[in-house]
Amino acid sequence: MGVLVALLAVAVYSPLLALRTITVEGTKAVSAKEVTAAIDGQLGTPLALFNYDTLRSQLDAFPLIRSFVTEVVPPSTLIVHIVERSPVGAVASANGFAIVDPAGVILNTTARRADGVPLIDVGNAGTDSPAFSAVVDVLLSLPESVRSRVDVATATSKDDVQLVLRDGGQRVVWGSAERSALKARVLQELIAVQGATARVEYDVSAPLSPVVRSR
Repeated sequence: MGVLVALLAVAVYSPLLALRTITVEGTKAVSAKEVTAAIDGQLGTPLALFNYDTLRSQLDAFPLIRSFVTEVVPPSTLIVHIVERSPVGAVASANGFAIVDPAGVILNTTARRADGVPLIDVGNAGTDSPAFSAVVDVLLSLPESVRSRVDVATATSKDDVQLVLRDGGQRVVWGSAERSALKARVLQELIAVQGATARVEYDVSAPLSPVVRSR
């Protein structure tokens, strides 16, 4: 028993198994060098004693990081796989426009509205409201060919989402986020039939009975 304990102690505390290399993967908006610099304080620590709570708190300082997964590669390497937050839209703020992810986390603030980013307008409801969640669910349900054309997405409640598309100003009455996958398919087919520049309003709030109105 004593020999086993001694061998275990050697394996745990041996400098041969100490952390010497940290590799950060999966970053684009976040600087891998900055992340590495923030978490390299545990270099030299035996891998078995690495403090993952400390790592988590250090990575919390990077708002663009949504989640991460670690991978230990013996004898001395730790790989940190990063998943970054993705922008879903912009909301008006006191300083201009805040680019937010689906959870409402602010990723960036710009004086002018960024090109290609839909404006999300939920009035005074805020990003923690059912209206904001409904708009996000709708945007995420859209195929890229349609989502890339959304100029403004509005809602005053979770049941009255509406969209304004670029290149012609087509409008979409969506209703609630329920059955959004079906509504998205119906909308895509209606746009294909009408054309991207037709001056029309699509009502897919009842997706099995969609309505196209002239504007």
